[in-house]
Amino acid sequence: MKSIGFKYVELEGVRNDGMKMIYQHREELKDLCSNLGLKIINFCPILPDIASMDSKKREKAFEAYHMGVETAKYFGAVTVQTDSFVPPLKFLGETPYKDALKYGRSFQVEIDPDYKWNQHWNIIVDSYKKCTEIAAEANLKFCLEPRVGELISNTDAFLRLSDAIGNSNFGMVLDTAHQHAQKEILPFSVEKTGDKIFYLHVADNDGKINEHLACGRGNIDFAGIFTALKKHDFSGYVAIDVGNVDNIDEQYLESVEYLRNLFEQLQIDYEI
Repeated sequence: MKSIGFKYVELEGVRNDGMKMIYQHREELKDLCSNLGLKIINFCPILPDIASMDSKKREKAFEAYHMGVETAKYFGAVTVQTDSFVPPLKFLGETPYKDALKYGRSFQVEIDPDYKWNQHWNIIVDSYKKCTEIAAEANLKFCLEPRVGELISNTDAFLRLSDAIGNSNFGMVLDTAHQHAQKEILPFSVEKTGDKIFYLHVADNDGKINEHLACGRGNIDFAGIFTALKKHDFSGYVAIDVGNVDNIDEQYLESVEYLRNLFEQLQIDYEI
């Protein structure tokens, strides 16, 4: 990230063991970033069991989440972020997000006859409410990223969860690629969520496949998105979220140039 010109970065702690490893090496990581002139502005404890229906799994995940919040605060981050994760379904074949992002796949599932969505929904609300409160105690904003195929997959699902949590410290990561693949009208998504958007992930696709390409390689209406964000006085960070491509450095730099030109056209102040 430093070598291609960035100053601000995000880091992740993936699953309980990965989060513990990051926690144990947090001083080394912070020193490395400081020596490179990089600032960690968002930290992501990626802990799928946060939303598990198994209380013992949730308890262990929250032990790791506490480490994640402490790590985010130690790094000097602004936000702590996680996902909503895949529903507890039996996948007949491939499972989404098992190893890495792969796009254009279809899935078949079986739903356990004993599974009850309303029961799970209450657990989801309680868990993310707890995440929000723990982050607030550390003076961090907590944000959730709706993603294709997950428990909270779109703007309206996020808004329903936000209403149920009822805490202004709970916000959303707007991922343009995921929500475009969800067939959202993205400027309208911004209008609906407004100041609940704490953070952006930007990548492009054609809306048919959930790819994460350089800005300008698909048909996402970035001008409309950032015009709507400007209306709502968004002043947070914008993370380029290109992935699963061969020429990733090239596409990151393409995105930087695309956004630089767009921001100048829309008279939006920015810093890379």
